[in-house]
Amino acid sequence: MANFPGRQLESKIRIVPDFPKEGIEFLDLTTLFKDAAAFKQVIDLLYDEYKDKEIEQVIGIEARGFVAASALAYRLGAGVALIRKPGKLPAETISCRYDLEYGSNEIHIHKDALQKGERVLLIDDLLATGGTMAASINLVEQLEGEIAGIAFIVELAFLDGREKLGNYPIFTLIRRD
Repeated sequence: MANFPGRQLESKIRIVPDFPKEGIEFLDLTTLFKDAAAFKQVIDLLYDEYKDKEIEQVIGIEARGFVAASALAYRLGAGVALIRKPGKLPAETISCRYDLEYGSNEIHIHKDALQKGERVLLIDDLLATGGTMAASINLVEQLEGEIAGIAFIVELAFLDGREKLGNYPIFTLIRRD
């Protein structure tokens, strides 16, 4: 098993049983984000991983992915682009529909969020079944961005979400088997 540098951060995550529906154990990272030292450690660990990868845009996935994307983009000297749920972006978008472990959804990105060939880091708080990130990859590929990496704070490895993400390099701070 690979070394997961954020293992000690796991205690900062609140577990909410039966949310958003019965049988789901929701990992609430807002408790990690509100702890200044823990949040700094998350961003520092992500920065150390990507500082030499020439990232031009960090794309945050709604909604908790925005938190890490913004802080990390600042550290990297990169821009921030957003992938959002329907009806949240004001200009022309492209979209992709996907399934997740407790339903289905659709995500959007502005058509002008990326320049062709721009080096992109996709980031979200958690990798579960991989549906949301697979759809996000699809959107970046449609815009002809170059995916330099995919990052998660937490990976629920027992759900095999990595299998849906192709051969892109994936970095995870915390892995729950």
